[in-house]
Amino acid sequence: MNSSVQFHIKSDQDFEKTALQVFQRQFNENTVYREFCQLLKVQPEQIKTLEDIPFLPIEFFKNKAVKTGEFSPEITFTSSGTTGQIQSQHHVKSLQVYKESFTKTFEEFYGSIEDFVILGLLPSYLERDGSSLIYMVNDFINTSKHSASGFYLNELNQLSDKLRRLDASGKKILLIGVSFALLDLVERQSFRLKNTIIMETGGMKGRRKEMIREELHEVLSQGFGVKHIHSEYGMTELLSQAYSKGGSKFKCPSHMKILIRDTEDPFHYLKNGKTGGINVIDLANIDSCAFIATQDLGKQLNTKEFEILGRFDNSDVRGCNLLIL
Repeated sequence: MNSSVQFHIKSDQDFEKTALQVFQRQFNENTVYREFCQLLKVQPEQIKTLEDIPFLPIEFFKNKAVKTGEFSPEITFTSSGTTGQIQSQHHVKSLQVYKESFTKTFEEFYGSIEDFVILGLLPSYLERDGSSLIYMVNDFINTSKHSASGFYLNELNQLSDKLRRLDASGKKILLIGVSFALLDLVERQSFRLKNTIIMETGGMKGRRKEMIREELHEVLSQGFGVKHIHSEYGMTELLSQAYSKGGSKFKCPSHMKILIRDTEDPFHYLKNGKTGGINVIDLANIDSCAFIATQDLGKQLNTKEFEILGRFDNSDVRGCNLLIL
């Protein structure tokens, strides 16, 4: 399969056709995924629809090399985690595929990256190696070609001054930050921004008590003086992202889709409005596995939007745990 065919999806029919082709290839060429399917007694000829496809529990990325075909990865992205935790590893055959995915996705929702000043407030990610988020934001910074774009670690006063100055100049700004660092910023300073998108990437990383998204967004909205807080939904195991322009309503790019599985029966899918586990089809994962059962809880709102409600605790994983080799 052409490595960029998955980025030219025009309809739901296109998506399903491409996803079924990707499944056939990954069943044949991905040893981990094929063994998982065979454990479930699933054969390729049985797969006729998206709902027929087995979704690989995300935990496999912690203890298996999830690769389609034999290759030496151009980069291996790793997840963050507390000391002693096993990190997920995503072996990426082609960084060009990742760049094409995140560039197309961002521009599908926000327009050209070159139009923005990109400010990254991602201290917990900058303090370690292997972050796919840092790679993406760094590429955004380079693509923006604006001298004011850059990363910030703990220089909150410097960032505050720059943010006010840039916003007052009328430039379009994207401040993308981890939740605890954005909270640190608005606790020190208050803003009334008019030309800035504030985007949180989630996660307190053990630095603060976890907050529900509505509470977090209310604090950040007041602190930055903006009506809406945007969000990015991504993870080490995926090469695509979903975005929210406010509240909890996320949208996927054309090459990504979510299905909501029953928490008691992972092979049964729920209707709109029902809470369950989030399964992701990410067609950018052409060289790993495009069909991932995450540990996130959510619900489908309509054909285009979904909501993230939290994560499974260990007692809720039932259906997933049965599938871990």
